[in-house]
Amino acid sequence: MPDKNSLILIVGPTGVGKSAAALALAPRIGGEIISCDSMQVYTGFDIGTDKPSAADRKKVPHHLLDIIDAATQFTAADFAALAFNAVLAIGRRGGVPLIVGGTGLYFKALLDGLFPGPERDEAVRRALDREAREYGLDRLWKRLETVDPIYAKKIGSNDRIRTIRALEVHAVTGVPLSTHFGRTQSRLQDSVAIKIGLQLEREELCRRIEARVDRMFERGLVEEVRALLASGVDEAAPPFKALGYKHVLRFLKDQIGLEEAMARTKIETRQYAKRQMTWFRKMDGVRWFRGDEIEAIYMYIEQSLS
Repeated sequence: MPDKNSLILIVGPTGVGKSAAALALAPRIGGEIISCDSMQVYTGFDIGTDKPSAADRKKVPHHLLDIIDAATQFTAADFAALAFNAVLAIGRRGGVPLIVGGTGLYFKALLDGLFPGPERDEAVRRALDREAREYGLDRLWKRLETVDPIYAKKIGSNDRIRTIRALEVHAVTGVPLSTHFGRTQSRLQDSVAIKIGLQLEREELCRRIEARVDRMFERGLVEEVRALLASGVDEAAPPFKALGYKHVLRFLKDQIGLEEAMARTKIETRQYAKRQMTWFRKMDGVRWFRGDEIEAIYMYIEQSLS
């Protein structure tokens, strides 16, 4: 591969085949894989996050797996900082970074940067919440239209959380949120980012998701959760909110049966995959392929780097 300041993104919904594609491509391009997954960073949470196996990690170097304990809240800003360092290290070794996963906000944080503040102002937020309850959200949104028309148009009039946050930022800083975002820059702005999206027909993706959930339970997802709890991991830990885990917790507390836990996990995973596709469809510059079109993807990468 040409010596360029390049990185490759492989994005798409859960179950589409991103990991398999990355494993097939990495040896051919001298690549190393950086996981862009909000849950695979947690140590011990392996089956429910479908973490790459030890054998796969021996074939291709992987980064940002098993890096924090379950009690730690991992953020998009944390990911951006660690992924940036991994990109630099891979580049120094003459490799090509493959950033692979389905957490859209993490990709955005790395590629575009994140507006870091200000911290929440509880007094301002409570006042805005109270005003929204008493007079309706439309009143707040019209005010946002006045102070920050760019952001108001972007989010629409029904987004309560973002409307309140934008007005809070303006009240605290005196600067529109859209202006803050415009000043935010990525440390990767000089890199060549090749964005590859993987997709499948809806029916096929749903079948894959259901089969994947079945495999997780067959591999011992329930036993994994039991072991994590026995080791002292609190059931309120962030990774226990991930797909699959929360319903296994309910099953272990006799709140639902095993079949219901599996069924709910399948439903929520399908819903999550739909949200992922909505996010990635809005990402600029993505070239879409089927997950099994390895040769076509490889040729596209070669052409993009030449």
